[in-house]
Amino acid sequence: MLRRIALTAAASVAALSALPATAHATAPPSAPTDRLTITVADSGGAGDGTYELNCHPTGGTHPDAAKACERLQEVTVWGTDPFAPVPKDAMCTMQYGGPATAHVTGTWQGRPVDATYDRSNGCEISRWDGLVPVLPAASA
Repeated sequence: MLRRIALTAAASVAALSALPATAHATAPPSAPTDRLTITVADSGGAGDGTYELNCHPTGGTHPDAAKACERLQEVTVWGTDPFAPVPKDAMCTMQYGGPATAHVTGTWQGRPVDATYDRSNGCEISRWDGLVPVLPAASA
């Protein structure tokens, strides 16, 4: 048994030494950083402006990057897009949540993001509120 282990180990060393030096010295590729640019206008508060949000690792100019990244992790579910628009056939309440608008671009979980937000009806208000604090809490 001991001889079989020694022969297997010797064969493994021989196989590795036959590879080019860079083949076993290269580190695995790192995971892509999630980077978003968030532009908010007319939110009725201090949240207006353009912010960079980096997650994995957390950083950027977003006023609360840690909580924003945490919220994105919470709403990210396998097989769904956390930035998806309201479906065209959705029945939404006719209410106005104010003039706030937002545009989110960048990359999340390795996928491109280009999403717009407003507060023009109940569905859009709910969609916006679902991303607070990524988007600021808006006041009408």
